[in-house]
Amino acid sequence: MALSHSHSHSDHEEHGHGNERRVFWALVLTALFMGVEIAGGLLAGSLALLADAGHMLTDTIALLFAWIAFRVARAPADAKRSYGYHRLQVIAALFNGMTLVGIVGWIVIEAVRRIASPDEVLGGPMLAVAAAGLAVNLGAFAILHGGDRANLNLRAASAHVIGDILGSVAAIVAAAVILGSGWMPIDPILSLLVAALILRSSWAIIRKSGHILLEGTPDWLDVDDLKAGLANAVPEVEDIHHVHVWSLTSERPMITLHARVRPGTVLEDALARIKHHLDDSYGISHSTVQIEHGSCVDDP
Repeated sequence: MALSHSHSHSDHEEHGHGNERRVFWALVLTALFMGVEIAGGLLAGSLALLADAGHMLTDTIALLFAWIAFRVARAPADAKRSYGYHRLQVIAALFNGMTLVGIVGWIVIEAVRRIASPDEVLGGPMLAVAAAGLAVNLGAFAILHGGDRANLNLRAASAHVIGDILGSVAAIVAAAVILGSGWMPIDPILSLLVAALILRSSWAIIRKSGHILLEGTPDWLDVDDLKAGLANAVPEVEDIHHVHVWSLTSERPMITLHARVRPGTVLEDALARIKHHLDDSYGISHSTVQIEHGSCVDDP
């Protein structure tokens, strides 16, 4: 006897609309300042500024992709995509993580070249543009930080903006050192430090989004503990097997399982208690449970 559970997604939808608006305004801020920073980097001859400007260019693309993903994810499920389009958010996160890795590669190559042959950098314009960039990036981060931080798409967008913040800070420090001592290698050296920090955050996004796309079990869930918890919560259950847990998005866990119950058990009551435990203890509100007497029909 296979029974499934239908539920309301109103909370998810409310978060989704808010996340979409936040990404849009962060996109507007980033795009407007990107041109200013490119011009400032070329004028000052600063790799730190150009690296941050290049990062902001990809951020503009990445935030646009994230915004589109949020909008498309609102489309209802259809016959070909029974889960709807929510996974586009995870694909957007994976794309964003990979673009961050590309940025890191460009920064490293250019920094190594400049360490070997330092270019002249104008500290004054560099400092002014970097300070303005920091203010814009902090504003964009504040917009995104107020959203649903469990959403991987929003986290990936925030990771891009955090990389911009680090780039602006590095440019400010480099400009101060250049103005104070005239030591030009500080510009590419700090760019390498920023690249390492960006790589760390991008790898976390790539790993997480890849795990979700491969239908991996959520990191926070232990299947053996779940089985034991269900057996304690529902004494009529003799065995839990064929458990499959995955995530549609980072905040939408899903599960299918078989539950063998004792003879004489009221199936509807056991099913209701199993689903209540999954929702209450694990936040899994979408579950498909097959209730069985005796041997499992799916076993050989």
